[in-house]
Formats: sequence, C-alpha cells, structure tokens
Amino acid sequence: MGNMTLSNLKKLASALSAEFGPQCEIVIHDLSGNDIEHSIVHIENGDVSGRKIGDGPSQIALDAFAKNESELPDHLAYLLRSDNGHILKSSTVFIRDDKGKINYIFAINYNITNLIPVTQSLSSFIECKDEENESELLSGNVNSLLDELIRKSVELVGIPVNAMSKEDKIKAIQFLNDAGAFLIKKSGDKVANYFGISKYTLYSYVDINK
Repeated sequence: MGNMTLSNLKKLASALSAEFGPQCEIVIHDLSGNDIEHSIVHIENGDVSGRKIGDGPSQIALDAFAKNESELPDHLAYLLRSDNGHILKSSTVFIRDDKGKINYIFAINYNITNLIPVTQSLSSFIECKDEENESELLSGNVNSLLDELIRKSVELVGIPVNAMSKEDKIKAIQFLNDAGAFLIKKSGDKVANYFGISKYTLYSYVDINK
C-alpha cells in the first residue's frame, strides 16, 4: 500500500461503504501535511460518528503525529465509543510511502450499537443449562449414530480399546446400553467386534448390574 494515492483510497472507501451499508463509516486522515487540526479529508457515512471533512484526528491519529512512525502497528477489530454514543467496531490502517512515512490513515468504523441487544438475546436463547455436556449428534443415519455412541463410550472410559480391562469394557458397554444403542438393528455384532469380545460376553456385560 506504500504507493496508494488519496484518489485510490477514496475509491476503496466508496466500495466498502457500498458493500457494508450506512452503518459502516470509512474515514481517511491525511498526515502528509502539518494540519493536524483538520486531518479528515474524506469520510463515508459520517453520521455513524458525527464527524465530517475538516474535523480533527482521533486518538490513534494523534499518536501517529506524536510517536515514532516505525513503532505504530495497525489496530484491527477494536471497540470505540463515539461522541454521539455509538459503539463502534473499528480498524485503523496506516498507509505508508516507500520510505515508511505515514501519509494517510484509513479507518473503518462499524456501528454495532443495535447489534448488541440482538447478540444478547441470541446468547440467552442458545444458552444451555448443562454447559459441560457436548452437543448431541443429529443424524438420520443410525449407523452414524451408533458410531458416535461407541466413540462416546470409549471417551467415557478414557483409554483405547486395546488397553481396556474387563471392567473398562463393562463400563463402556453399559453406557451403550443406557444410551439405547442396542435398540439399533445388528448393533450387537458391531459393538462386540469393536471391543473384541463375543456376543455372548457382550450381553453378559449388559446384564451384570441388572
């Protein structure tokens, strides 16, 4: 972006404004001169922050005047509160020439004020009381469901099948039984094969605590 002209930056600002709509403010500060009090030379959707062309710099723009330019990283996706009370998600990019001097600041400020209550409503809607449990698999394929239950049974025991003791396998298989895995047709064959036991042993494990 070192050779980017003000004209090109204005075109980019116009494109972003058209893409993201009236809640997206784009501001260009010109730092090539010494007129710090009137650094804004272009603005799209200025109603978002209440600023206009000819207004002065933000704190970040002021820092660009006051600090060593080489020490200024771009600031991306941070929150601001404007003078008119809007909460903004903002990004500030320093446009440098080939020698590293900052000529322009290109700032994007998206007004998220009205999105915050929506986010809070959605959060309360999707929040689950049992946050420790992972989401369940929703599938129309019973074989996929059985695979998921077997995976969970092994996860419950906490060690690989080839390292499981008899007691470990009993724990896993009783989990499968409680979860209704054996209501699935031919599930006994698959589970017995997976745990390396006979079907007779499998059902004896199921019956142990009955």
